[in-house]
Amino acid sequence: MSSQASTPIYAPYLRGVGQIMLQNSTLTGLLFLLGIAINSLLLTLGMIAGLLVGTITAKLLKYDRAAINDGLYGFNAALVGIAMLVFFESTVRVWIGLVVLSILSTVMMNFFLRKKLPAFTFPFVFCLWVALGISRLIIPIDPPGEGDLAPLIDYSVALNLKDFGFGFGEVIFQASMLSGIVFFLAVYVNNPTAALYGLAGTFAAIAIAVMLIGKVDEVQQGWFTFNAVLAAIALSGEARKDGAFVLIAVFLAVVIESVMQNIGVIYLTFPFIAAAWITVAIRGRYLKTFPD
Repeated sequence: MSSQASTPIYAPYLRGVGQIMLQNSTLTGLLFLLGIAINSLLLTLGMIAGLLVGTITAKLLKYDRAAINDGLYGFNAALVGIAMLVFFESTVRVWIGLVVLSILSTVMMNFFLRKKLPAFTFPFVFCLWVALGISRLIIPIDPPGEGDLAPLIDYSVALNLKDFGFGFGEVIFQASMLSGIVFFLAVYVNNPTAALYGLAGTFAAIAIAVMLIGKVDEVQQGWFTFNAVLAAIALSGEARKDGAFVLIAVFLAVVIESVMQNIGVIYLTFPFIAAAWITVAIRGRYLKTFPD
């Protein structure tokens, strides 16, 4: 539902964070920020920077006001902001790149919205691939130094579910169990069905990766779950048939991620994007053939 002209000034920004997991909710966005802040102040600053750049760029370019108010121009830029500091050392050059790529992600998102195409997090993925390509081929950029991304609180091993694949935290680059729980609750308060599907998608992805593909070591390192969480949330719904589409999307996300791992591609959330695109197409064809 489109936002009205009376939208609070903070709403587009917080909704922009919430839209990372497809939630048009200021409370969800606020909880996401909290979940990151309890784990890393630097990454929180990076996300806020990207979020501000993306949203303000959309306003300056006079993009659709309703889309801006719904946070649709904030989430890809926010992911760019946090990922730039995950992959690269925090330097002036990296922060400049963060701003430029956040703007690019906003322009790309506008293209998808105008064409009425589901972008999901593709603008973010594309922009990070550009940054990684530039670093590898043109201007080498150092990765973060040891301890640069250390959590503000030293959680015990018991409070870290990365090895068990708690995918909610990894969606926004947080391996902390506490962050993952906050992210789950953030989705749950806005859409309980999506949150529960996301949690189910986590464990379905683990089962598929271990039993069908034999990726035991990778699962223990926390892979295969965050793309599954996003795929499950994107395809979730109240109808019984939605469960089947969620399973298809999760299966495809695991398979695509496995293939990209094998060929050495930094995949980010692309397995989710590709799986969602394919499953949305399958669902569209199904609904045309078997209308409700």
